[in-house]
Amino acid sequence: MASEAEKTFQRFAVFGESSSSGTEMNNKNFSKLCKDCGIMDGKAVTSTDVDIVFSKVKAKNARTITFSEFQEAMKELGQKRFKGKNPDEALQAVFKLMEGKDPATTGVTKATTVGGVDRLTDTSKYTGTHKERFDDSGKGKGIAGREEVTDNTGYVSGYKGAGTYDKKK
Repeated sequence: MASEAEKTFQRFAVFGESSSSGTEMNNKNFSKLCKDCGIMDGKAVTSTDVDIVFSKVKAKNARTITFSEFQEAMKELGQKRFKGKNPDEALQAVFKLMEGKDPATTGVTKATTVGGVDRLTDTSKYTGTHKERFDDSGKGKGIAGREEVTDNTGYVSGYKGAGTYDKKK
């Protein structure tokens, strides 16, 4: 039973942490494990309870917990979640909830398109000065579409618009 819990612990410990070896878990992943496995139910066990238990079992100056500290935390949370059961039965019930669970990623990378986005990004409907920033195909012109580019030729470096000076007769 504990080996299945240890596998789940490792899967959640590595989740989102590219440098993690899976032997230690941070508070974020501990909370995620409790939420995804149904240990945190929002009534008997809340996110605050999970954070308090995590802080209680970890070492004073540490940011992570090992599997043995994790088991202590699960004992405490199990007693809160399954009131009336003895600590060992509660721990087994918590491990039963964790069996075969993986970190959930549902709805994390969903791109939403709101109805107005297509209308707002259609360059053929642009008017005024904004229309001049795009060519006929809708591709942006870059700096040429944003500024009037002047010809910097002439005798003096600051002289702009060669050939505009009236010649004397």
